Amino acid sequence: MATKKAAKKSAKRGSSKKTASKKSSSTRKYSPSAGKDVEREMKAMKQGKLKSGRSGKTVTNPKQAIAIGLSEARKEGKKVPPPPKKG
Repeated sequence: MATKKAAKKSAKRGSSKKTASKKSSSTRKYSPSAGKDVEREMKAMKQGKLKSGRSGKTVTNPKQAIAIGLSEARKEGKKVPPPPKKG
């Protein structure tokens, strides 16, 4: 029985090869000016001045304020990753 356990352990060690991981690049995902846009929208939300698109309701959720800031940065052509896919 001891030999079977030893064989299993050695098999596990041999098969656990390190996967090639991506190197973390030092390039920015978001431009500094995109961060300024988000900061501006967050400030407007805290002051109660930020309105959502069609409905015009006041935005109270910080995540929604960030999304509005990022979408405006995308429209202006700033460096921002594409929005997540809806699925």
